[in-house]
Amino acid sequence: MFQFWGDGSQEAMNLVDQIKVRSTENFNWTFIFILAVVFYVYWSELHKKNYEVVFAGLALYGVHWLYEIANAVIGHVTGYPLWSVSNESTTFILLVGVCWELSMMFMLAGIISFKMLPADRSKRYFAKNGKKGISCKLVGAIEMALLFALVESFLAATSNHSFIWVYKWWGVLPVFITTYIPFFLASNYVPDMKPEKRKAFLITEWALVAVLLVILIPTGII
Repeated sequence: MFQFWGDGSQEAMNLVDQIKVRSTENFNWTFIFILAVVFYVYWSELHKKNYEVVFAGLALYGVHWLYEIANAVIGHVTGYPLWSVSNESTTFILLVGVCWELSMMFMLAGIISFKMLPADRSKRYFAKNGKKGISCKLVGAIEMALLFALVESFLAATSNHSFIWVYKWWGVLPVFITTYIPFFLASNYVPDMKPEKRKAFLITEWALVAVLLVILIPTGII
């Protein structure tokens, strides 16, 4: 039911070799439905002037894209990325490690994580006897990272290979620490930054994503 590490098998390598990035062979109308749902969520938050929620969503989604670009570059350089999605599990593969459904989920993940924080985001756990305690935003990020890492381990064990880990040293633990914790730190902390720093973070983040995509896709690297 769960797979905790890559197995380094020839089957896993063959599955990655068969991936068809940005092919429309499996395309269907769920693509449009998912896009409509995401659009509705963001527009609803903007209409309510819940800008902090939108900032949380965009912060995590930008980090997600930087990670996916890096993963695709690793795959181009070494032959195999750290993680991949299979042709059979999706309607459309954006980059070797991310499909449309997964990417749209991450567009909502930051919003979900931020909304799950306590109303008082300055709250700290275990703060007593002069101890400062642990920020609820850090605890929330770790909890969400653990949940997502476990879900990914389930996906890696599915019969249609929804997620593929080739390298034996890559699995739940490195995914939890190096990938998902940074994702949710972004969604939980960026909205509460000072306006100037938040603006600088989001502009820099998304400008970098745009530049990398514009350069690396046409050159065939990703």
